[in-house]
Amino acid sequence: MSPVRKTPYEDASALSKTPSQLVLATRNRKKMEEIRRVLGQEETRLLTLDDFPGCPEVEEDAATFRDNAAKKALTVARHSGQIALADDSGLLVDGLDGAPGVRSARYAGENANDADNLALLLAELASRPEASRAARFECVLALADPAGSLRFFAGTVAGRIGHEARGVNGFGYDPIFIPDGHERTFAEMPASMKDSMSHRGRALEAFASAIHNIEFNTRF
Repeated sequence: MSPVRKTPYEDASALSKTPSQLVLATRNRKKMEEIRRVLGQEETRLLTLDDFPGCPEVEEDAATFRDNAAKKALTVARHSGQIALADDSGLLVDGLDGAPGVRSARYAGENANDADNLALLLAELASRPEASRAARFECVLALADPAGSLRFFAGTVAGRIGHEARGVNGFGYDPIFIPDGHERTFAEMPASMKDSMSHRGRALEAFASAIHNIEFNTRF
């Protein structure tokens, strides 16, 4: 029987040591702050796309969070010559057949902002039964090196959609998402509390726990 052939980003055999620098593949400042809070990697310098102004924009046109995250991480790693960490995440609402999903950031249109997306989602749920408000946040992190190796880390949190936006913390759909077992939205919680249970927080914790055991390609 022929051996299973791995795709380049699944083959981590050429990797060797914890990186001294890591590029966060995002321009979303709120997301950067959240990643920095959770990781707290003193031995790893965290860079952003601001440190690589010529990095090409990545069209998030894949059908899954995993594929979008991989696409971003690989693009940034190859352009910067550094290990890159990218995420794709979103909200999936039961009563909307899993929407907005991978289009969470663009739900109300390509140029939509958070307020536009919230307004549209609340309007679509307004006349639906309460059970339709069950929802979950999902996050997939992709860690890539310039040679094309990839590792993935995922996190999810279940909850429900409130009837109005509440709170001023966080970003995205945080003002309308109430995690199971709580009455406050993510936007009403202090950052440390949200980080401890959020989808991105859980994915980042998995990454932080594994980083010292991951081998990275240092022969770029």
